[in-house]
Amino acid sequence: MPGIVVIGAQWGDEGKGRIVDYLASRADMVVRYQGGNNAGHTVEVNDIRFKLHLIPSGILHPGKICVIGNGMVIDPIALVDEIMYLEGYGIDVKSRLKISDRAHLIMPYHKLLDEVIEEHKGELQLGTTRRGIGPAYVDKAERIGIRVCDLLEPKYFEEKVEQNLRMKNEIIQKVYGKKGFEKGPIIESYLKAAEQIKDMVCDTTSIIYEFSKNDKKILYEGAQGTLLDVDLGTYPYVTSSHPIAGGVCIGAGIGPTLIDSVVGVVKAYTTRVGKGPFPTELLDKTGDIIREKGYEYGTTTGRPRRCGWLDIVMLRYAVKVNGLSYIAITKLDTLGGLEKVKICIGYKYKGKTITDFPASLNVLSECEPIYEELPGWEEGISDIKRVEELPENLIKYIYKIEELTGVKVAFISIGPKREQGFEIVKLF
Repeated sequence: MPGIVVIGAQWGDEGKGRIVDYLASRADMVVRYQGGNNAGHTVEVNDIRFKLHLIPSGILHPGKICVIGNGMVIDPIALVDEIMYLEGYGIDVKSRLKISDRAHLIMPYHKLLDEVIEEHKGELQLGTTRRGIGPAYVDKAERIGIRVCDLLEPKYFEEKVEQNLRMKNEIIQKVYGKKGFEKGPIIESYLKAAEQIKDMVCDTTSIIYEFSKNDKKILYEGAQGTLLDVDLGTYPYVTSSHPIAGGVCIGAGIGPTLIDSVVGVVKAYTTRVGKGPFPTELLDKTGDIIREKGYEYGTTTGRPRRCGWLDIVMLRYAVKVNGLSYIAITKLDTLGGLEKVKICIGYKYKGKTITDFPASLNVLSECEPIYEELPGWEEGISDIKRVEELPENLIKYIYKIEELTGVKVAFISIGPKREQGFEIVKLF
């Protein structure tokens, strides 16, 4: 019962879609287990760049079953749009996509609350995508959320919407001075979406379990990254779910015994979106070069990403938190052409050296990176077809990452296309 988890080992945007796409060719099922359409995976196939937000990347491989797990929050309107987007390219979605009946819905009032709450924070804004993710998870924890199974019972769905609007409109109007919502348009648009997805809704936990017990290969696809985990990330600059490997069990509805290995996807450098301390951030020409060469702009929002050198302190933390079995390194081509590359091996904090990633953002904001410098490698490596042809200095860079993390590199990527990757360790 081989089950492999692919997670982001940094602040997200590591190129997980690239790795999932590669491994999905050998998997029988691909499962997404947390987040919503605040996340995005970009996968390039036959010179077409697909941008996915809710549907697992495995959908791009014919015949693969794809699951939207119970741990996700779903905007059904956005989901229908994404299905239609993929079908426009001739991709069969409806016969292969399974949607958990226990997943929670993102409602229109969640999106408005996400926006107005963020605006009212002023300088303390977190930089959310304003897609309603956080407020939807709040309702889930408050036990007033509306689930996919509720959407399939029109009368009960209408009752739930009415109950929630009584509370939400009070907040929206009296606290934030905005216009509230009428139930009619919400019910009409959501029930219309329900007609489009109802045949895909099921008890996904049972399906995943049966696949596992029948020795099928299952790939669990994480969104975002370790440092965005609501418990273990750089709180409060985090998402509202659990992108870490431990989130799979809750978000997919499985036990830990069904997981065999965990692959942490690592960008050859570090990026993050939004606010918060970033010890290795490059606010110079080198940072600009990395951003433009790596096209470091958000898949979902288009926001420019902050760029910096690879942070091993953070990466070692991700190794511990996720119990990483292997590392996959992406975007090695982006660093090509730099005379020197740096790796942060520790922090200086108030005259002392620390090598453990701190919980306090006040501490992290005062940490200065301690760098080890390595020779760079040439540009134009994206056309290389054999791992033996890769530049010697690039190979040394990979070995250094293995040495500093204590984790074997299983896959490296030198470009976004399917043929621009090398499997070092066979995972499936």
